[in-house]
Amino acid sequence: MATNNQNRRFEERKAYVEAFNSTMIKIWKERIAMLNVIDTGRLLRSVVAVSMTADAKYTSVSLSQSFRAYGLFVDYGVGSNTPRGNSGDLGHDNKRRRKRWFSRKYYASVMNIREFYADNLGKNLADTVSNALSHGAARQFALKVDKEAF
Repeated sequence: MATNNQNRRFEERKAYVEAFNSTMIKIWKERIAMLNVIDTGRLLRSVVAVSMTADAKYTSVSLSQSFRAYGLFVDYGVGSNTPRGNSGDLGHDNKRRRKRWFSRKYYASVMNIREFYADNLGKNLADTVSNALSHGAARQFALKVDKEAF
């Protein structure tokens, strides 16, 4: 039974990670469109899931997404009119406005996947320990019974 629970939890982790990658891309594209961050469309077209690697049981996962670097400048509301190392005083009003298409959703989603993994792997570990203790206790009981029989 513990093996069935472990297999089920493995499948849950696998499905969650695969859905996470594709959902993040969809969310980012929707945010770019909703916030009208489309000038040439290059940022929208550049948002892709590059890779996903995981160990055999999805206990360790590495996700990689990609988009054009200027997407971060849009997210922070800075650009070519903001010199590097600027203290914030441009000498004129900054016409750029922050369009947070990336950071809010990404951080919240990373926290969600962290919580899911903590819960899922914790249950998996509890099943493993419970199974080991149950089998160990049964073996010890069987040994005591055998010794008393002689």
